[in-house]
Amino acid sequence: MSRHVLPGFRLSTGYTLAVLGGCVLLPLAALVWTACELGPSGWWAQIGTRRVLASLRLSFGAALLAATIDVLLGLLVAWALVRYRFAFRRVCDALVDLPFALPTAVAGISLTALYAPNGWLGSRLVPLGIEVAYTRLGVLLAMVFVGLPFVVRTLQPVLESMEGDLEEAAYTLGASPVQRFFRVVLPLLLPTLLTGYALALARAIGEYGSVVFISGNRLFRTEIAPYLIVQKIDSQYDYRGAAALSAVMLTASLLLLVTMAWLQRWTHRWAVQR
Repeated sequence: MSRHVLPGFRLSTGYTLAVLGGCVLLPLAALVWTACELGPSGWWAQIGTRRVLASLRLSFGAALLAATIDVLLGLLVAWALVRYRFAFRRVCDALVDLPFALPTAVAGISLTALYAPNGWLGSRLVPLGIEVAYTRLGVLLAMVFVGLPFVVRTLQPVLESMEGDLEEAAYTLGASPVQRFFRVVLPLLLPTLLTGYALALARAIGEYGSVVFISGNRLFRTEIAPYLIVQKIDSQYDYRGAAALSAVMLTASLLLLVTMAWLQRWTHRWAVQR
């Protein structure tokens, strides 16, 4: 008679699958089914317009760039918080979680008020020829803001648990600080960096509240795909069109996340072999 480590394994597994199916799989299946009701011609009529294609390019292009910036900045922030002791370190560590707790609409309004042409920073940047609010740069800034905590919080536990024996061995062999980082530390952090990148990317692709205010929703320039989805439902009551655009974003997001998961597994094997 086989015994499982956890009692009630079948019951708990069945309950988990039921909740997962009801909360995640069933809504996604309904979304795809609604989009399929349009048919190929109707689907392309909704997706193939210049406005929709421009919004998709902006959403995914800005999200990819924002996630890359988040990885670089997140690595610096996590490294400083773990490896150094300085004044107000705990305050800085707490501020990292601010985008988690702050409502996205509040974040968008705050960024807009700060970087608008008459804002505190915007009024100083505009004379230099740098416009942030109501531009693609503002969209990128908002996506970086909401995605940075994912990278920092993913890296921090790994950096805290990382032993310094390998770095000390490389130091005794005459390796410079740059060589120790790129040849010893970075290969160990690479799978975790990819995890943080995937989380930041997923958050940036679906971000709405913090982006919609600072973007200005300028036609063909700063409109993001989530804004078009909301607009189709609120003003046009076009649920099938909104479902078609949502299905495209869902498919593209799943492909990106699967690719990142494969890269993460590959880099983990590569780091172990090293």
